[in-house]
Amino acid sequence: MTPRAKLTVYSALATALASLCMLPLLTTRSWLTHAFLVIAVVAGVGAGLRRSPLYRWSVPVAQVLVLLLLMLIGFAGSGMTAGVLPGPSAMRVLGQVFSAGVDDITQYAIPAPPTAGLRLILVSAVGLIAVLVDAIAVTYRRSALAGLPLLALYSIGNGLAGEHSSWVWFGCAAAGYLVLLFAEGQDRVSRWGRVFRGGPRGTVTSTQVGLGGQQVGVLALALALLLPVFLPRWDLGLFDSGSGGSSGKGTAGSLTSLDPLVSLEASITKPSDTELLSYSLDSDLADQTYLRTGSLDQFDGTSWKLSSTAVMSLPVTMPAPEGLRDTDVARFKGDFQVSEKLDKSWLPMPYPAASVQVPNRGDWGFDPMTRTVLPANDKAMRGLHYTVSALDLRPSANELRTAPLAPQDVRDHYTALPSDLPSVVAEQAKAVTAGARNDYDRATALVKWFTGPQFTYDTAVEGGTGSDAIAVFLRDRKGFCVHFASTMAAMARVLKIPARVAVGFTPGDSKGGGTYSVTGKMYHAWPELYFSGYGWLRFEPTPSRGIPTNYSEASSTPTTAPTQQPTAAATSTAAVPAPSSSSDCTAKQHQLGDCGPKSKAVSTAAEESWLLSGQVLGTLAVVVALIVLLLVPMFWRTAVRRRRLGGGGRRRPGGDGPVELTDAQVLAAWDELVDSAWDLGIPPDESRTPRSAARRITETADLDADAAAAAGRLALATERVLYARPGQVTTAPLAADVRTARRALWARTRRAGRVRALLLPPSSAQLWWRISDTVRAVRAGAAARTGRAAEAVSGPVRRVVIRRKRSTPES
Repeated sequence: MTPRAKLTVYSALATALASLCMLPLLTTRSWLTHAFLVIAVVAGVGAGLRRSPLYRWSVPVAQVLVLLLLMLIGFAGSGMTAGVLPGPSAMRVLGQVFSAGVDDITQYAIPAPPTAGLRLILVSAVGLIAVLVDAIAVTYRRSALAGLPLLALYSIGNGLAGEHSSWVWFGCAAAGYLVLLFAEGQDRVSRWGRVFRGGPRGTVTSTQVGLGGQQVGVLALALALLLPVFLPRWDLGLFDSGSGGSSGKGTAGSLTSLDPLVSLEASITKPSDTELLSYSLDSDLADQTYLRTGSLDQFDGTSWKLSSTAVMSLPVTMPAPEGLRDTDVARFKGDFQVSEKLDKSWLPMPYPAASVQVPNRGDWGFDPMTRTVLPANDKAMRGLHYTVSALDLRPSANELRTAPLAPQDVRDHYTALPSDLPSVVAEQAKAVTAGARNDYDRATALVKWFTGPQFTYDTAVEGGTGSDAIAVFLRDRKGFCVHFASTMAAMARVLKIPARVAVGFTPGDSKGGGTYSVTGKMYHAWPELYFSGYGWLRFEPTPSRGIPTNYSEASSTPTTAPTQQPTAAATSTAAVPAPSSSSDCTAKQHQLGDCGPKSKAVSTAAEESWLLSGQVLGTLAVVVALIVLLLVPMFWRTAVRRRRLGGGGRRRPGGDGPVELTDAQVLAAWDELVDSAWDLGIPPDESRTPRSAARRITETADLDADAAAAAGRLALATERVLYARPGQVTTAPLAADVRTARRALWARTRRAGRVRALLLPPSSAQLWWRISDTVRAVRAGAAARTGRAAEAVSGPVRRVVIRRKRSTPES
C-alpha cells in the first residue's frame, strides 16, 4: 500500500473512531453502519480523484456532492427518479426529513429515538467531518490540522451524550488521531528518505525517530486516560460531562427521551420476555386494563407528536379528566413495582388516573392536556415503587351513541389534519362508515374493518406514522399496532371525530395472587376517541393483539365505565392463529393470539439489524457498479501506460554503461505516444511511417522544440526496430521522451479535451477490441472442440453403418 493510500485509510479510520462517541445519542446503533459506509465511500472517491490531474480543491467539492447523493439515496429515496436519479422532489423530501430532525432535537433528550431526521443529521455530520479530515490530511497533507474537525466531532458528541459519555470514546478518538499522525510521519520519511545517519555507535535513524514518536504518542494517550482517575474531577464536558448532560425538559417543563411511537417500533420488532414491571389492581377488570404511558395529539403529516409544552409539577390530586361529565364515580387502586430494565418510559398508569403517589415528587412532571406523568431523568424510573388511584369508567354503547357534539375547541385541535394527507384516507374512511349514523357506530365500523381478514399483523413492515406510511399501510394492508393506531386516528379525524394515539402496555400476564407481570412483548399503541361526557375512550383496531373493546348496550353499574369483554369473536372477525393444544397455553394467550406458531415476521425481526435496508444497499450497489463501469476506461488506460513505461531495460554485462532497451520496450513506448495523441484528439493513421506519424502529431498539436525532438527520437527508434538489421541496440531514454511529448500534448489541449482524455480516453476502444477478439476466439475454440467431440462420437457410428450396408446383399 502506498503512503498516500495509507493516509486515506487512516483518515477514514480516525473519523470512524471519533464518531463512536455519538453512539449514546440514539436508542439504537444501526445508524452507525450507515455512517461507516458513507465514510468509506467518501474516502474511496477522494482516493480515485487524487489519481487524476484535477485541481486539488475539486476533490473535496466532488466528495461533498457524492455525500449529498448518498443522503438523497438513503433518506429521500421516494423522491428519486428510478430510485437513483436526484431531482427537485428528492431535494424537497430531504429538506422535510432534515426539518423534522431539527424539530426532534428540540423535543427529545439523550438517548433520542432513531427518527429519520435525527439519523440524517448524524450521518450527514459524520460524512462532512470525513470530507474535512480527508481533504486536510490527504489532499493537502496537513494531518495535524485534521485534529480540529475530529476534536469538534468528539466535543459535540460527548457534550450531547452527557452522563452517557465514556472514557472509551475519548480513547478511540485519540487513538485514531495518533494513527493518522503516524501515517503522515511515515509518508514524510518515505518522500525524504533516511535523514539521520552516523557511525555504528550513536547512530540515530529515521526509523528509530519514528518509533520514538509513536512511543511518546502512546504514552501521552495512556496518561490522558489514567490521570483523571487520580486527579480531582472538574465537569468541563469534553472528557465526561457527568450529570451535566441534557435531561430533556425535566420537571416543570421537561420531557424524557421516550418517543412513544418510534420507541415502540424498536421494541415491538424485537420482543423480549424480560419483565419491565409488575402490578396489582383491586378491580374485577384487572386482567383487561391497559397501562397507558401517554398520548400523542398532534399529527403534522410526518408523525404523531405530543404538542403540549406546558409541563407542570406533579400535583397530589390530578385535575378532572378532559370531557368527563361526572367525576363522582367508583375508583380502583393499583400498586406498581418497576424493574431495573425499564428506564426510558413515561409512567405507566390506568386511564384516567385520579392521583399518583411517587417518591421524590420533585423528579416528576405532569402534562395536564394528555394526563402524562414524565420523569425528569432516566434514573427516576429504575426500581420505582408507586401507587395509583384511577377512575372506573364504564359507559354503555347507547350512552356513547347519544353523546353530544364535542366542544368546538376540542374539535378544532383533535380533528386537525395536514393539507397533504393522501385522499385515500378520506375515501376509505367514508366508504367503511357509510352506513353509520353516529360517531360511536363509525368508530365501531372502523374497528371491525381493521380487525377483519383483509388486514395482517406483521412486524417486518417498515415503521412510520406519517402520511406516506398511512397510504402504504392502506395499500398493503399489513403492519403492527403503530400502523393500525395511527391510521384509525387519522381516519377518525377525517370523520370529524376527535382522536389521538395512546401508547403504553397491554394487560400483564397473571403471576397468581392478583399480581400481573408486564414484559417487553406487551408494548402497544391504540387510538383514543373523544365522547362528550365520558372523555377519551380506548378502541382496539389491531387484530390478534390487545383486548378488543366491547361497550355493552346497557350500563351494568351505576358508574360510567367501559365493559371490556375478553371475547374477540364478539367484535372482530380477524383471523387469529390456531391455538396450541398445550396445557401451558392460558386463556389470555388464546385471546392475544400467542398460542399459535410464532409468526415469521416476529422471528425474523427479533434482533435489531446493524445493516442498511436491502433497498438502500441495492441502490448503493447499483450506483457503485455504474461508477466503476464508467471508470474502467480510465483505470485500464492508466495501467497500460504504467506497464509500457515501467520497464527499465538492461545493462551490458559488467559495466555501468547506458541502459539497453529491448525491441518490445521500444514498440511499447511508440504505442504509448500514438495512444496519448489519440486520447487528446489526434487519431492514429496506420498508413504513415513512424517518422511521418511523429511529424503529423508535432504539426497538428504545434509542439515545442523539446517535445518535437522527443517524438522524433521515438520515431527513429521505432523505425530502427522495424526496418534495420537485427542486433541494433537502442539506448535512448524513450520513457522520458514519451512523458515529454505527452506533457506538451496535454498542455496544448483544452480542459474539456483533457477531462475526456482522462475519463473516457478514445484509445480505450482497444480494450473492447481485445474483449471482442477474445470472445470470438473462445467461440471458435468451443465450436472446434464441439466439432471434434461430435466427430469422435459419430465417426464410429458412420463406419458401422457403412460396413452393414456393404455386407447386406441387394435384393
